[in-house]
Amino acid sequence: MPDTDRQAHGWVALSLAALTVGFHLYVAFSGLIPNLVTRPLHLAVAIPFVFFVGLTAGRGKASRWSGYAVGAAGLLACLYIVVNREALIHQYGTLVGPGQYLVAGVLILSVLEMARRAIKVVLPTVALLVLAYGWFGGWIPGYFGHGGLGPAYLLGSLTITEGGLWGTLTGASVNTIALFVILGGFISAGQAGAGFMAFATQLAGRLRAGAAQVAVLSSAFYGTISGVAAANTATTGMVTIPAMKRLGYPRSIAGAVEAVASTGGQILPPVMGAGVFVMAELLRMPYTEIMVAAILPAVLFFVTTWGGLYYFAVRYDLPALPADQLPGWPAVARALPFFLVPFSILAGTLAFTDYTLAYAAVYATGATWLTLAFEPDGRPSLRGWAARTADALTIAARQVATIAAVIICAGIVIGVFNLTGLGVKLTSLIVGASGGTLWIALLLTALASLVLGMELPTTAAYVICAAVAAPALTEMGVPDLYAHLFVFWYALLCTITPPVCGNVFIAASIAETPWLPVAGNALRLGVGLFVVPLAFIANPALLELAQQPLLALAAAVKIGIGLLAISYAIVGWRRRRLAEAGRPVALAIGLGVVFTYGF
Repeated sequence: MPDTDRQAHGWVALSLAALTVGFHLYVAFSGLIPNLVTRPLHLAVAIPFVFFVGLTAGRGKASRWSGYAVGAAGLLACLYIVVNREALIHQYGTLVGPGQYLVAGVLILSVLEMARRAIKVVLPTVALLVLAYGWFGGWIPGYFGHGGLGPAYLLGSLTITEGGLWGTLTGASVNTIALFVILGGFISAGQAGAGFMAFATQLAGRLRAGAAQVAVLSSAFYGTISGVAAANTATTGMVTIPAMKRLGYPRSIAGAVEAVASTGGQILPPVMGAGVFVMAELLRMPYTEIMVAAILPAVLFFVTTWGGLYYFAVRYDLPALPADQLPGWPAVARALPFFLVPFSILAGTLAFTDYTLAYAAVYATGATWLTLAFEPDGRPSLRGWAARTADALTIAARQVATIAAVIICAGIVIGVFNLTGLGVKLTSLIVGASGGTLWIALLLTALASLVLGMELPTTAAYVICAAVAAPALTEMGVPDLYAHLFVFWYALLCTITPPVCGNVFIAASIAETPWLPVAGNALRLGVGLFVVPLAFIANPALLELAQQPLLALAAAVKIGIGLLAISYAIVGWRRRRLAEAGRPVALAIGLGVVFTYGF
């Protein structure tokens, strides 16, 4: 591409990014706008970054031109919904005339193709199969059939009502998730990464396996705001993995540490990833209640990871960071405000005011934008401010487009489930297969979440399992919040569990080592992901930090001791024969402590 064309392409992308960010900020402050306006426009501003610029870069000519065609048709269909909203709401979900059938078909096709281009083929395939069930399920005999849905009603309910494509999931995306994604984009473009990296290095670098402990802390800090595991691995891993390699860490351990730590960042409040905002919408529960309940389980995950790192440090004689590689507290003091400013505004607004999540994200984004004016040494720079603002807008718009592709495509699945009752039938199947035994139902639910998560983004895997498996657990007496957090945690396992483990692949490529040993060590370090969800079912007080803080803390201490014993048993101290022989005993004790009901 000639330089002039490339420059023009860049300006087009930047203009579209500014439109995307500006639209969502406007929605946050504009008051009540009809859902059949904001939600189709949310898709409309996301379409260009999948079909026209950004995510389509590097594709072949045929793919690009088909993308232009499908994207343009999808844009026109979205605008049709917005312009004709008044008439459509009086049709009660039934299409009228061939033109509306065409619009519905274009919308569904563009959403499926958008998801395929953004996150590969599995989610749109699932959505297509579920859509086929809605279309042909009336001819299926027996329990899994349904009463039949006419094409006008099926397609209309998915495309011209506040269900399906424009349902509550899309509402959460446009009103909340997109704003936090924008915040993450602005943080990524500035010096916040240097701030939390310096703080983590100074705080944990002196410990045994100091470089690995820095990776855990920095990924936790980054994840508290970004909530995107893959981005966390790619961002902090570019610093932490080479540092570990320079100190003599085995490459497979260096990669595993970063993959596990970045996964944990997705469950650590205050942001916790897009899936938790969807959870708040599905449960009709304030996000802050979920956030508080999730604190202790997340801390236990990181305690387990730190314990595993200590055992690895003994096993491989992993050193602390040399003193000359520590930044020093003066350097931390200069860099940390870039991270503390948005974090403090976000946490303070959520904890101490009555402002909504959207307002909290917007205020934090505004403060972060102001920090982009400063260079790493603290000098203001208008040119740097402009460049970093452009980067922030582009990063944010691309991430909003990816999230929109996931959420809106998942809306097809949820819409058909609601129309046909398929979710209820699958829930009954899980309950029946478990024989009414809760622990069998938990294992089946965990397996379903893990299998779905192998090929779906965490949010999509959670949404589908929340529609199918979570109701099975609640039917057996598990509280709604516990069931949904259980499903969410197991959906996260896809990031480190073979054969499809995105974080492991990213970390292995940075570490320049085969991915399978990285995955094996990641599973050892990340054992908390498997055990903690079962632990808070066995010890319900763990999620009751707001209601019963002392009992919750006592449960956390008890479970933490058990998790450290389990981690010791799995990692082991190979250099000590007695310790090696004690691993089965430690495993039995750890499991007993964790799963003994109490507190």
